[in-house]
Amino acid sequence: MNPNIPSTMQASVYLRYGGPEVLHVTDVPTPTPMPSQLLVRIHAAAVNRTDTGFRTGMPIITRFFSGLFRPKCNILGSEFAGEVVAIGAEVTKFAVGDRVFGVNANGFSTHAQYACINEDAPVALMPSTVTFEEAASVSDGVVLALTNLRRGELTEGQRILIYGASGSIGTAGVQLAKHMGAHVTAVCATDQVGLVRSLGADEVIDRTERDFTAIGETHDIVFDAVGKSSFRKCRRLLVKRGKYLSTDLGFLWQNPLLWLVTSRLPTKRAYLPVPTYRKAEVELLRDLLEAGDYRPVIDRTYTLEQVVEANRYVDSQAKIGNVVLIID
Repeated sequence: MNPNIPSTMQASVYLRYGGPEVLHVTDVPTPTPMPSQLLVRIHAAAVNRTDTGFRTGMPIITRFFSGLFRPKCNILGSEFAGEVVAIGAEVTKFAVGDRVFGVNANGFSTHAQYACINEDAPVALMPSTVTFEEAASVSDGVVLALTNLRRGELTEGQRILIYGASGSIGTAGVQLAKHMGAHVTAVCATDQVGLVRSLGADEVIDRTERDFTAIGETHDIVFDAVGKSSFRKCRRLLVKRGKYLSTDLGFLWQNPLLWLVTSRLPTKRAYLPVPTYRKAEVELLRDLLEAGDYRPVIDRTYTLEQVVEANRYVDSQAKIGNVVLIID
């Protein structure tokens, strides 16, 4: 390994499930890349719903992936941006010195000064037009939004309503739906209306002043980007054979059941798309960023030492866009 790379690094570590207080910053061994891996010096990393969900171990189904009684991976963090400082012997697509960004969906470990990333993971070269903080904030929301829009088979000219349009997934959904040529109606709180409109939404509904389910207009797709509504409430907003998409299991895990039931009926349908993290999504995002067709939205930034405060803020469900840790 490069002699300039330290043998130990600082990382946010958790050894048990729970609230933000289970996290603590400490020194751990710097990882060594396998033959097909990059060692990335992390400059910035996001704190998102996936991170906080795995931190709490809830819903309980996540523990089948993260560890039944205690976490198997003790360092959270999936989204990242940084610089390649070492590569494995089989790596051909990246070189030392490359500025990269992406999402380490299967390995986490980016809430640290260094992380090993598989060459074929959803990682790409960073556009020169964005900062490390901006690049670290975009991948997860875009992948999740794209998964839903593609499952809904959104096409040019269709009408889509996005509930929770100011969050990480929602801000991505608004911009991607407009890029696809759809007419976008966005729903958010009062203080977020200006932001969401600036992202390209054709219409913006202030949910604190108006019941969005009673607007009297129908849409081809209703996309609940925060998982706080329901198929029952949103059915009236859908055209015949319209699609309701959610990012959450729903009350009593109803959305997977509704998916099974409605998929067999010639009627309005509910879906809970399973995200697929692929390199192609991050490369598409890179191209959109380079062309100026996608805008990162960052609410707050914290240092690694403030990781508990960052997690507490994400837990509050009050964030707009993304929360980023400045690692180095």
